[in-house]
Amino acid sequence: MSYLLSNAFQPPEKIRKMQEDKLGELLQYLQLHSPYYKEAFRSRSIDINSVRSLDDLEMLPVTQKEDLQQRNDDFLCVGKHKIIEYTSTSGTLGSPVTIALTESDLDRLAYNECASFACADGGSEDIFQLMLTLDRQFMAGMAYYSGIRKLGGGIIRVGPGVPSVQWETIFRLKPTAIVAVPSFIVKLLHYAEEHGIHPDDTSVKKAICIGENIRNPDLSLNVLGKKIMEKWNIRLYSTYASTEMQTAFTECGEGKGGHLQPDLLIAELLDENNQPVKTGEPGEVTITTLGIEGMPLLRYKTGDICIAYHDKCGCGRNTMRLSPVIGRKKQMIKFKGTTLFAPALFDLLNGMEDVKDYVAEVYSNEIGTDEVLLHVCTAGANEETDHRIRAYLQAKLRVTPQIRYITEDDLRKIQFPETSRKPVKFIDRRGRNI
Repeated sequence: MSYLLSNAFQPPEKIRKMQEDKLGELLQYLQLHSPYYKEAFRSRSIDINSVRSLDDLEMLPVTQKEDLQQRNDDFLCVGKHKIIEYTSTSGTLGSPVTIALTESDLDRLAYNECASFACADGGSEDIFQLMLTLDRQFMAGMAYYSGIRKLGGGIIRVGPGVPSVQWETIFRLKPTAIVAVPSFIVKLLHYAEEHGIHPDDTSVKKAICIGENIRNPDLSLNVLGKKIMEKWNIRLYSTYASTEMQTAFTECGEGKGGHLQPDLLIAELLDENNQPVKTGEPGEVTITTLGIEGMPLLRYKTGDICIAYHDKCGCGRNTMRLSPVIGRKKQMIKFKGTTLFAPALFDLLNGMEDVKDYVAEVYSNEIGTDEVLLHVCTAGANEETDHRIRAYLQAKLRVTPQIRYITEDDLRKIQFPETSRKPVKFIDRRGRNI
């Protein structure tokens, strides 16, 4: 698969030149075909020919998530007869957005995931068990499937949930890798423990972790990652992606952040004033897509806060690497004088032995400030358990959220509403009645 990975191993100056050439092509394409960007360039009197380097990106406007939500169709650069696939965002940070793909975009998506799986030490000899949905306009499920096909690996489409079926399939078809949400891998391990299954005796040697952090901002394993590693001697590979970018940042075997695919994306980390942050500082991931035909995006602010690493990786790649998502801009919680992001709250809850599963809900109280309600499922809800949980949260957060203890069945109904494609861990009702 060297032809897929060669770009990332090029000297930094060659990578930069390639990106600048592709940026020029993108701007010309947007000027010709994008109703949204044609208007943006005209209204701001932007001469796209004056943008000659990556440093000139600051001359161009950023695109907000609200722009894409409110003017979705104006981002489409082709006639609808050319659209092959309609996908949509999950709507985590607002109303879902439709992302339309052409045949060329679908090929690019397969290329992206093929390169991503290769980055995660995958190859044609691997068999991947997909523990996720491939329906409901979910781009990622389709991307994994097409990427593994391009890689030449085997595919087992089991779908999400049902630990008993997952283990039965593992024993019967002997996959070498799984693609799954980390918290579900923890559930798999609980099931294995209860039923005398020894994970290390199976064929599975690696897990591609999607949708949730398994690392801290310093790239060490977080509580969720450690829980998996304590019970399964397996290689973990973290990923970061979004439907809008149609590209993934995937870890290599070094486990030092997700690698940028430089021929598919330009990534910036910006502050509140849309200026680049200093090296090592967290910033909002802002992406410019390369090689997309249907709905390309220019300086699109994802809402995700990460840290970028620019030193050469031990694997030999010279590409930018991203930390796990530290937080989402719109999911910042200001609770009784304490500011925290959802991933930090999740990490605390994942570290509590008494907590089997949870959903965090945030809403506005009568004076307009944030309140936090935790829906918690425990192994046995009693006064002693409640005291331990409250004391732990008070010690770590200095404040105690409201806690509602519910059954596993009731929690599952909250986590998997009819429209959900992945487990819901955070519900934001701010500005709405609870």
